[in-house]
Amino acid sequence: MESRPLFASAFALAALLGFTAPSYGEDGQSTLDKIQRVNLIAIGHRETSVPFSYVDASNNVVGFSQDLCNKVIDAVKAKTKHPDLRVRFIPVTSQNRISLVQNGTVDLECGVTTNLASRQNQVAFSDTFFVATTRLLTRKDSGIRDFPDLAGKTVVTNQGTTSERILRKMNEEKKMNMSIISAKDYGEGRVTLETGRAVAYMMDDVLLAGTRSLTAKPADWVLVGTPQSSEAYGFMLRKGDPEFKKLVDDTMSAVMKSPEIKTMYNKWFMAPVPPKNINFDFPMSEQVQKLYAAPNDKAFE
Repeated sequence: MESRPLFASAFALAALLGFTAPSYGEDGQSTLDKIQRVNLIAIGHRETSVPFSYVDASNNVVGFSQDLCNKVIDAVKAKTKHPDLRVRFIPVTSQNRISLVQNGTVDLECGVTTNLASRQNQVAFSDTFFVATTRLLTRKDSGIRDFPDLAGKTVVTNQGTTSERILRKMNEEKKMNMSIISAKDYGEGRVTLETGRAVAYMMDDVLLAGTRSLTAKPADWVLVGTPQSSEAYGFMLRKGDPEFKKLVDDTMSAVMKSPEIKTMYNKWFMAPVPPKNINFDFPMSEQVQKLYAAPNDKAFE
């Protein structure tokens, strides 16, 4: 994030004194100040991460993440006293999402980003709103049932993700001789898998279920494999902006502790969803239920 020269010495002094300097955009204002001044909030979203954040047939951003994000947008409207607040939707990928938050292009990233301790050095995270595990999507007749079956095979994952890091580490440490394809997003990953260029797709289980729903014949595909990690999804925002983070966390926590979260969850995971009106049939896990009862922003590693 670039700052005006005026603030450089202040940041340096704060670092020397052990203080955390506030996060400023290029205009030197905090996130809420900037939003209030320009009457606009910039929301980062994914384009193909069904059912969390994606673009529907009418070119609207929809999904479980976006429904939660809309609650935050409403809270920002109330806080800034701008009921007519404009919303700019900016598509992000695994590769650019962090930098777009850091440089102020995106005020709040409402996608499917895992809260990692290493990422907390770059951005801040909201309270966790979902927990997934990393597994494999493969054809029912592929012969792939678990990760050891991938030895000598070609596997696809998404670039810049936890799954890519785990897969490459596994390949190196266990000498599995896998060929790893790093897709830019779930759309590219699905095409790579469906066309046979890879025998399996490693990513978060719930997102692989979404990918399966978009294939030509969803019944031909199955989720397999021992979970390799648990992924805590949170919204990303710039570091050092406690006022904005508190508003985001308070809003999300209120929804997650209320009966509304069950209705919202069932809408996206237990009922037919666009574009193919397929039911994920993905019941709320015990881990997620506990999370909603006591929301927090802790990373899993």
